[in-house]
Amino acid sequence: MVKLLQQQIFLVGLIILSPLVNAVETKAWSLEQRTPYGKTIQQSKALSLSPLKEAQQAWRICVLVPHLKDTYWTGINYGLVQQAKKLDLQLSLYEAGSYYGLDKQLSQLDNCMQQDFDAIIIGSVSPNLLKDYSKPITKPITALVNRLSHDKVTTRIGVNWYQMGVKAAEHVKQVSNKPLTIALLTGPDKLGGSDSVEQGLIDTLKGSQVTVSAVHHADNNRNLYRDELEALLDKQTPDYILGSAVAVEAGISIVRQYQLTDKVKLISSYLSPAVLRGIYRGKVEFSNDDQVVLQGKLAVDITVRELQGAKPFGDIGPEIQSLYPNHINPNVLKTSLPPADYYPIYRVNTD
Repeated sequence: MVKLLQQQIFLVGLIILSPLVNAVETKAWSLEQRTPYGKTIQQSKALSLSPLKEAQQAWRICVLVPHLKDTYWTGINYGLVQQAKKLDLQLSLYEAGSYYGLDKQLSQLDNCMQQDFDAIIIGSVSPNLLKDYSKPITKPITALVNRLSHDKVTTRIGVNWYQMGVKAAEHVKQVSNKPLTIALLTGPDKLGGSDSVEQGLIDTLKGSQVTVSAVHHADNNRNLYRDELEALLDKQTPDYILGSAVAVEAGISIVRQYQLTDKVKLISSYLSPAVLRGIYRGKVEFSNDDQVVLQGKLAVDITVRELQGAKPFGDIGPEIQSLYPNHINPNVLKTSLPPADYYPIYRVNTD
């Protein structure tokens, strides 16, 4: 009863306090600079960066994202909007609807190129988005979260998704010295960071007693993941399921439905409010946290710095945090999750 009361108090606090906590800005952002640029295996060094207090002018920024269907990209949106408001910028955001919206994102990119924007921030649906764009690239572009292959893109805001897989695998390896199986539901096939997460996990598990027993893919839709989870559990009972936050959110109820709560452990490749609640409730064993709100703020901040003459920043972003029971980042409500009542905003300081 006491434990249940503590959980309820936490959930109420998450709803009440998150707008207040997110409004507080730290004096400096704790980041990582990674080299070489764009590579899977990278070296990183700690970097402290104080956010800009003002911009030299009201820069106009166009932002493209794959979708706003889950709290990952909603958190990115929140960070983008907060920093644009702080610096009194004009920002317009467009979503492609899903990772399968390549044609739509290409059309949106063309609109950004043709309109009166100073720079473009792209969370791409494909690493080859710019190679598929047939017209001249006439504006500076910053990559956000996802890989974006082009010689004109020299700054990417985000984390190394291969390392997201490495960290999840290291957690599984250390919890037991007996043979284990793990099934993967990391996201759309070879889109976003799913393939990098899988590769990082598989490489790290080589030579261990942990075996990957299945790999499933689906767009970030809870109903699609329910279907994939049911298909998985109808055939096998893995010791672990590692999935995207959306897959893990679906997995909490599906595992309970199959009466496997004590047998199948859940690991999330990234964080969401429901995953955080699952950690506090003991329903989710582990989650990466790549601090998406901070990523959104950083993307706007870095784009403005480069518009104002700074050199490219290369691969830069927050350090990946590891969250599990009794080990929660104390800044999680400020750096990683949008407020509980937040809805995506598509325009800042525009008519």
